[in-house]
Amino acid sequence: MTSALPFLPYGRQAVDDADIAAVAAVLRGDWLTQGPTVTAFERAFADKVGAAAAVACANGTAALRLAYTALNVGPGDAVIVPSNTFLATASAARHAGAEVAFADVDPVTGLMGVEHAEAALAQARAAGWRPRVLAPVHYAGQTAAMADLGALARDQGLAVVEDACHAVGAVDCSGSVPSPVGACVQSALTVFSFHPVKTIAAGEGGAVTGADPALMERVRRLCNHGIHRTGPGEVDAFTDPEAACDQNGLANPWYYEMEEPGFNHRLSDIHAALVLSQLGRLDAFVERRRRLMALYAARLASLAPLVEAPRVVPWCRPAWHLCAVRIDFAAAGQSRARVMAALRAQGVGSQVHYIPVHRQPYWRRRYGDRSLPGAERHYAQTLSLPLYPTMVDEDVDRVVRALERALTGAEGGGG
Repeated sequence: MTSALPFLPYGRQAVDDADIAAVAAVLRGDWLTQGPTVTAFERAFADKVGAAAAVACANGTAALRLAYTALNVGPGDAVIVPSNTFLATASAARHAGAEVAFADVDPVTGLMGVEHAEAALAQARAAGWRPRVLAPVHYAGQTAAMADLGALARDQGLAVVEDACHAVGAVDCSGSVPSPVGACVQSALTVFSFHPVKTIAAGEGGAVTGADPALMERVRRLCNHGIHRTGPGEVDAFTDPEAACDQNGLANPWYYEMEEPGFNHRLSDIHAALVLSQLGRLDAFVERRRRLMALYAARLASLAPLVEAPRVVPWCRPAWHLCAVRIDFAAAGQSRARVMAALRAQGVGSQVHYIPVHRQPYWRRRYGDRSLPGAERHYAQTLSLPLYPTMVDEDVDRVVRALERALTGAEGGGG
């Protein structure tokens, strides 16, 4: 059966006329890239998340690569990464030359805890690697317990890079004072993604935030080929003042120096215009997602114990990115593939977040098979249902009814 109602994907952007006008204004202007809209977004985003500075970049993967490189991660080093994440958290570390020590996660929340990080640290040291970075992932819009993880990192001499690609707008309450994700209270750097299914969208885009001016300046240089420029009259940082300056000792306007090899990970002004416009609605988007998640929690109670809504951790005010429910497929007598097909037949999309990264062929060839039972259990039961701010309340009822039919085999989900 094919539903006559509009299809509900698991996630999608919410673009309005103001967003379109903001992009059109850039297209009609002089700067499509490397212009003032990127700078305006960086300033506004840093202010919004309570960061000292922000560097916009091409996507969340680029943000991770910039963060690891800026922290001098390299061969022989190890980055501690929870296995329940998107591929990029680990692959960006490998691009920097580092090894990855995969950590287990809580099977219910999907989050890495201190005990998981400690076990991964022990594994890294047993392999002869130098643990350098702890990379907690704020899965589905909930933060890891950052006060505890930050304390562990300080005790072990590790830098912390928060993978907050799911969590723009979330608030970490694990410390003595609540702080927005991105303020870097417990971390050296925090990275974000503005992919269309995230809370605010750039089309493709990302950002790195931090508190240390020198570190953030290095992130900025690395984002643009390692190039260093100065403002009018600022020549002290140049290594070749004779080439850099005119006869009056002023910096030549065309002059730049490459401090080190970098990347072209820049965000264009076109993308920056969209995400800057969306940033003005971040609070409304977050509140709408919270409202939808509260409705899901209430409606899904009727499907217990086969289905459990995401469990809210006590140390966070979430900015929900995913509605990743847990389903006992075995008890329902249905495979996940059949349930997903039955949902799709009723006009409801779904997705799985995530296949544990340590199970991917590349990592299995590199490190062999590992047992991370929390990540495996989370993967076995997770299914992401539609969640985005343009959903209406009645859409939640429709999704839950469709899920009930799929689990009972009443709508194309027989088993």
